[in-house]
Parts: sequence; C-alpha cells; structure tokens
Amino acid sequence: MNMFILNIALAVIWAALWGSPTLLMLGAGYVLGFLILWFAAPVFGLHDSYFLRSWRILRLTLFFIYELVMSSIRVAWDVMTPNDYSTPAILDMPLDVTSDFEILLVTNLISLTPGTLSLDVSDDRKTLTFHAMYAEDPQAVIDDLKSGMERLVREVFE
Repeated sequence: MNMFILNIALAVIWAALWGSPTLLMLGAGYVLGFLILWFAAPVFGLHDSYFLRSWRILRLTLFFIYELVMSSIRVAWDVMTPNDYSTPAILDMPLDVTSDFEILLVTNLISLTPGTLSLDVSDDRKTLTFHAMYAEDPQAVIDDLKSGMERLVREVFE
C-alpha cells in the first residue's frame, strides 16, 4: 500500500475517533500517523523514500516561506522609502530540472516570490528567462536561485 494513502487513512481514523473531522484534527492525525509509520518502518520493512521525500517537501516549503517573507520585506521597504533601491534586469538561467512538472514548480515558485517573475522557458527547456527586481549582481541572483529553489525542487523529485 502507498505510504501516503496509509498516512491519510490514519489521519482520517484519528479525526473519526475524536469525533471532530476538522482540518486541525486531520493535520494532527497526519502528523501522528507519520510518526507511527516512521517508528514502524524498521519493524515492517517499509521503505524510507516516503519519509525522505516528506522531509524534502517540508524543507522546500519552509525555504519558500522564508524567501517569500524576506523578499516581501525588501520590496515593501523599497516601495515605502523615498529612495529607489531596485536594479531591475532580465536574466537567463540554465535549468537543471528536466521534467515538465519540475520546470513548472520552479517557475511558479520564482513568480510567487516578490521581486522576481518568470517570463519564458526556451523551446529546448534548458533556459529560464526571468525578471529580477534586484539584480545588482546578475550572476549572484542566478546562483541563489539555482542553489536554492531549483536544487530543492530537484531533490524532492529524485
């Protein structure tokens, strides 16, 4: 049985036992079910890939939230102060992700982060063109995106 489906089933059972099928109870049941499956994995010979992928998804989510907050503060500061700190540029970033879904996820995460906007993916799907509001050092912006979002997305789908 798929570990994710089993974890969802444990969350639903938890919420049903408490008689409160709220989102909070389902979330608590999911976390409890995850911990139960994690501790039971060696006993039943379950695969560790579910737990590793879950950790990587959590890490990507937390990284994105951090980037979202920090870039929002930077853009808000630039808008609210009289000085203009932006140095906009349109940049090309070579892509290491290969599948359509990975490319879609990277481009959407970039577009959802204030101060950056995905513009185009080349026909051969090897280059992403994007706009950066703060590109004092264009190569540093590209390196940050490659070592941050793109690397974490690639790790989730390994």
